[in-house]
Amino acid sequence: MMIRHAEPDYSIDSLTPKGRVEAELLSRRLIRVAREEEILGMYVSPLGRARETADYTLRPLNREAEILPWLREFRGTGYDPDQKCIRNCWDLKPRTWHAHPLLGDPDHFLEDPLYMQGNVAEIWRETREGVDELLRRHGYHRDGPVYRCDHNTKGVIMLFCHFAIGMAVMACLTRMSPVPLWQNTLMVPSSVTTLITEERVQGEVSFRCVQLGDISHLYAAGERWSTAGLFPECYDGRDSTDPPEWGSRA
Repeated sequence: MMIRHAEPDYSIDSLTPKGRVEAELLSRRLIRVAREEEILGMYVSPLGRARETADYTLRPLNREAEILPWLREFRGTGYDPDQKCIRNCWDLKPRTWHAHPLLGDPDHFLEDPLYMQGNVAEIWRETREGVDELLRRHGYHRDGPVYRCDHNTKGVIMLFCHFAIGMAVMACLTRMSPVPLWQNTLMVPSSVTTLITEERVQGEVSFRCVQLGDISHLYAAGERWSTAGLFPECYDGRDSTDPPEWGSRA
């Protein structure tokens, strides 16, 4: 289970007032999960906005989450030909990334010229190794396209993190390129993304996503969801994923 932090105030790496409301509503949902299912582990990004979000759930449960340095937001950079600079690797314009078919190839996306100019390969390797090490702790060992597990058990692992790293984790677990996930999906603030294991062959485990960016806890409370992370739905001249109500933060 991957949980994106609630609406962020990036300027202080914390939450906005709305984000704190979201984190409280999210905590009610996660506390119910913790009371109904076995929690196998709770892990959190080192960044403040994720840790603050997690605290709303951890304090009532009297639990702590282990900080995983690699779970901070994905730091990979590549060349953006539209902006003519090296920058984050997940916000390319649609025509740009579609013009680079290697980016969608799970085996060769790192070989695309746009990514060979940045540090995506290094951060991807760090992420993949982090995912595999975490799963080894819980008895899962990568074996090509699947994981070996002698005693697969039901239970929940919670990761409090960020959108881009969350989709990188999903890509690692489902053997996909992360680029279509970065470009075509979004975990909105405070949303829950759930992957489950399937064991169709005894001892061989694969992962399947059954929820991506679920915000039913916000709908149930009548709380408006945040558009932080989305470009404008209708063209307005802005090229920013900050919600319009934030105003200019330049």
